[in-house]
Amino acid sequence: MFSLIGFLGLSAAFIAVLVSVLCFVVDHVMVLRAGRTQQGAYNKQVTRWACAGYTASLLSFVFLLVCCAVLVYCFFTGDVSIKYVVHERTLSDTSLTWLYKLAGLWAGRSGSLLFWSWLIALFTSAIILVRRRKLIHLDSIALLCMQLVLAAFLGVMLFAQANMPFTPTPASYFTSQGELSASAQMLGMNWLLEHWAMVIHPPTLFVGYAGFTVPFAYAIASLVTGDASKRWVEHALRPTFVAWLFLSIGIGLGAIWAYVVLGWGGYWGWDAVENASLLSWLIGVALIHTFVVYRQRGAFKRWGIMCSCLAFGFVIVGTFISRSGIVQSVHAFEGDPVSLGLFGLLIGVAVLAGLVGLILRWKRYEADTAGADDVENMLSRDAAFYFNNIIMVLFTFVLTYMTISQALPAWMPFGHDALGKAAYNAIARPLGLFYLLIMAFGPLMGWGKTNFKTFVRDAKIPALCSVVLFVVLMAYFVTTLYPSYVATINTSSSVAQEMREMGPSWYYNGLAVVGFFIASVLFFNSLFILVRALRRSLALARARKAAKNAVSRGTFLLQTCARLGGFVAHCGVALMLIGLIGSSMYVTEKTSYLAYDGATDTSADIFTIKGYDLHFKGSDIQTNERTGKMHYTLFFDVAKDDKIIDSIAPSIAMDQITRQQKLSAAVTSSPLEDLFVVYRGTSAQGQLALDVRVNPLVSAVWLGFYVLIFGVLLSSLGVNSHTKE
Repeated sequence: MFSLIGFLGLSAAFIAVLVSVLCFVVDHVMVLRAGRTQQGAYNKQVTRWACAGYTASLLSFVFLLVCCAVLVYCFFTGDVSIKYVVHERTLSDTSLTWLYKLAGLWAGRSGSLLFWSWLIALFTSAIILVRRRKLIHLDSIALLCMQLVLAAFLGVMLFAQANMPFTPTPASYFTSQGELSASAQMLGMNWLLEHWAMVIHPPTLFVGYAGFTVPFAYAIASLVTGDASKRWVEHALRPTFVAWLFLSIGIGLGAIWAYVVLGWGGYWGWDAVENASLLSWLIGVALIHTFVVYRQRGAFKRWGIMCSCLAFGFVIVGTFISRSGIVQSVHAFEGDPVSLGLFGLLIGVAVLAGLVGLILRWKRYEADTAGADDVENMLSRDAAFYFNNIIMVLFTFVLTYMTISQALPAWMPFGHDALGKAAYNAIARPLGLFYLLIMAFGPLMGWGKTNFKTFVRDAKIPALCSVVLFVVLMAYFVTTLYPSYVATINTSSSVAQEMREMGPSWYYNGLAVVGFFIASVLFFNSLFILVRALRRSLALARARKAAKNAVSRGTFLLQTCARLGGFVAHCGVALMLIGLIGSSMYVTEKTSYLAYDGATDTSADIFTIKGYDLHFKGSDIQTNERTGKMHYTLFFDVAKDDKIIDSIAPSIAMDQITRQQKLSAAVTSSPLEDLFVVYRGTSAQGQLALDVRVNPLVSAVWLGFYVLIFGVLLSSLGVNSHTKE
């Protein structure tokens, strides 16, 4: 019954989408006949068609909500009449079981497509409801584009069996008594995903992916209507910030999960699916900065159109990488021909639509002021924004090529090669430092040409503060990081191998020094501008008595958020850079065994690494008869300078049926470094295998991430609240 309800709901949503598309097309034809393609007032006949399109769009959202509710209900009640539920249900019995049951909705291939489709419908409905009293033809064309994208997603589910989330469970899955067979009972959610961060990670990514449909749709609407004003940017700006915000959160949560669950001591490994999520994020950086110039100066209009199309295009590229089967990854789904063809077609349509539209309307998208698109001086804010876009777009294309290189013919560069971390780092590190150098100085520069005296005046105070921070970081580098490099480089560890692959000592450590300098400058330049902007906002409030009533107080607050959010985010990036240098370039690793006496549950050995002593205190084995999983836990006291500073319990969980293992690392954190301990089992001689790392400055990565998210959140709150000033 539930599979039928779900299928009917999915079919009804598809029909509603097609009806909305038809209504919006008819509406557009009638508007063209009336000779009004840009401004708002419709005649009654056109309004009826537009309203019918809006209604059908809202109905598609409701039908998809019903479809999602059907799956969620089956997961929570244990109904196994749908094949997808059997494959993605959780067997957990922890306090987070309810969350894992909910996560079943997006845990698998077909369910995640359904959830993504619902999110696109949610953004569509939000636009209709928020702008219900001021919808114009531009909005209708944008909604038409979004509904066409939604139709493609629903078509993938309806016309490809591998993507159908409501396939009934085959009879072969059941015994004669109607219960799941022994082999079917082994099916379920990959228990590596049963972690709070990994549960939240996919939906936040999908919100970001769905959100980037909005700027793409409005860019196409702008091209169709010929409206090159900033109106379409203002309509798309907040959804764009929300999309980039959630995409950032999703990437960060994935890094947290990788750090504590996968057990390799890192948080970013340049895996193909990790890269897939980064592609649209990078283009999103270019898009957000382009929108700033578009709104404030009426320039970079062509950049705005193309970045909007590329952002959506690379969302589909990422989907293509993870769902087509062309690359191998622990995160990827198996491919199917329908997904391969349709997602490939969407990529081509997204990019070609922007290119062809711009060619046809090239003159219309010139800057409002003659020469505003030209970079007359390399030391100007115009040049900073221009190189921001160039670097982000260029690196996105390079990263895409490197990610899919293993699927390319052997005669192409890197064809059939699965590139490792060293190849990615060789490009990302120097290019990233150059980009952040531009970010550090760009806001202090002037438009057109930078006035040297003004620049020196504004840079004087942050420069002095930057020197102080840089000296502190260099002291830490000389006393801690560089000695770790020297001690590690000639060992046989995997960390030493990565260091040697990155080049000679002078280059490797030189990058770190340059990075610390750029981080210092970026942090204090951003902080200085942040403080200055806050002081100006407060002065404006006092001068105009902006806070004299509740409405004006709210408006002023939102305007202040919009002004300050970007610089808060830049401060977060500076902190992340400090953390990335320490935790990815100067890791100390030691893999060793502890002698273990099973009869007494003791070990006389002490595991020592970089001033830390791990004293074994005992072990524990727990067996869950219902789930068939065994948990092996070791207990250690962590001592430093002969003082106990922490007690940790690294563990391994093993599925006795599939023999799959799940590592749970134990982490002792301090402001300057993490002690990362992984238990990998026992040797043939009964020894305890430990993999221990010291990750310097990793806390700065997480702190910078939180500051970045807070800054983007501030910007998204106030992004449409602006005044002429």
